[in-house]
Amino acid sequence: MLEKSERIDAALNLLSPFLHGKEKALKLASICFLSRGHLLIEDLPGLGKTTLAIAIAKVLGLTFGRIQCTSDLLPSDITGVSVFNKNSSVFEFQPGPIFNHIVLVDEINRATPKTQSALLEAMGEKQVTIEGRTYDLPRPFFVIATQNPAEQFGTFPLPESQLDRFMMKVSIGYPSRAAEKEILRGGSRRREIYSIVPIMGTEEVREIQDIIKTGIYVSDKILDYLLNVIEATRKNSYILAGLSTRGALALIQTAKTDAYLKGKDFVNPENIKELAEYVVPHRIIFKDEYEGVNKKEIVKSLLAEVPVPA
Repeated sequence: MLEKSERIDAALNLLSPFLHGKEKALKLASICFLSRGHLLIEDLPGLGKTTLAIAIAKVLGLTFGRIQCTSDLLPSDITGVSVFNKNSSVFEFQPGPIFNHIVLVDEINRATPKTQSALLEAMGEKQVTIEGRTYDLPRPFFVIATQNPAEQFGTFPLPESQLDRFMMKVSIGYPSRAAEKEILRGGSRRREIYSIVPIMGTEEVREIQDIIKTGIYVSDKILDYLLNVIEATRKNSYILAGLSTRGALALIQTAKTDAYLKGKDFVNPENIKELAEYVVPHRIIFKDEYEGVNKKEIVKSLLAEVPVPA
């Protein structure tokens, strides 16, 4: 098991030169991917979201698809359509971009609610139904969706129930001065990323995901600790609706992946505390009078108040 976690480390190290200043985002995206979840990146344009998605796909030997969301995007543009073949006189299904291992959904909040629902259904069920027929999506399957927090004109914000479908919500942020200087010196390396020789393959990635799901131990003490964290979110005076059971499952699954990547076969409280600020805030609903507070800081303060098991 340790050998495979080292293979993931090697893959991440290979990508570092292509992703100056994005090492934290790369690690979080990898944790989300290996946990079989989906990632929402809320950030300004031009900070490397597309480069991040392509890099992960290439180094792991997976297929990559991109969906550019606009107000006229239809569900069929995502899932695919049946086209009549004159030669065979039958309708043949033409898969859409959702039939890739890693799918980048650019500016998801620019798609209409109907199109968003079609995408989120595919994310949740790992399959799509078209004209009465059900098609399984590839495994592994990972959606990286982006949205611009600064531009709201012509957008359709995701409601809380749909935000909950994303295992993690992160922000890449501006690179440091030193990292940005390196980027400016070297220019765009997007073309070089496409030529990366994969370190792993589909089967090995699946095997690692299975190991994380079933091979990382979670003790009763850790489960009780997690339940205390959940209860704290539900009883907090700032919060109207606390962490759901799905959110709790996401937190424990990402904690297992974090433990695995650190060479451990068990979860400890630090694994949960390190990832809570990326898994919890977008899943809780604040009371109207506290809507402007910093959600991450509230989550951190809650974690600080919950006793850590001995």
